Amino acid sequence: MATLLEMAKDIVAAQAQSTPMSTEELIASINKVFAALQGLESGVPETEEAAPSLSLKQAFKQNEVICLICGKGGMKTLTRHLNQAHAMKPAAYRKQFNIPKTTPLMAKSYAAKRKEIAAGMNLGANLEKARAARQSNSLKAKKK
Repeated sequence: MATLLEMAKDIVAAQAQSTPMSTEELIASINKVFAALQGLESGVPETEEAAPSLSLKQAFKQNEVICLICGKGGMKTLTRHLNQAHAMKPAAYRKQFNIPKTTPLMAKSYAAKRKEIAAGMNLGANLEKARAARQSNSLKAKKK
């Protein structure tokens, strides 16, 4: 049976394969995982809530977005990653890390490109027409 330190080493090694880490980050991560494993073994739940190691400005970069939960980066958008890796909805992620609803969960350049495409397709005007038609239909239904 593997010791807690060996298990912590294996967990951090697996994480380090997907996320580049400095020596200090590796040591800190091993210590954190080891402490968590000790807590699990003793049956004492860890009371400290996971705090993000990045600020929102660092997480939402120009060409990539980094997950504040696991630290995985290199993604254009977080929605699929949150669902697949963490079984979490974007609203829960926003609430956990106090991210405003106006901040898109995607890289800045990707959001700008999508906005440009939507403007080119005149989607804003189409949406406004659909809302006006829906409102007039509901007013007609109320009058009857």
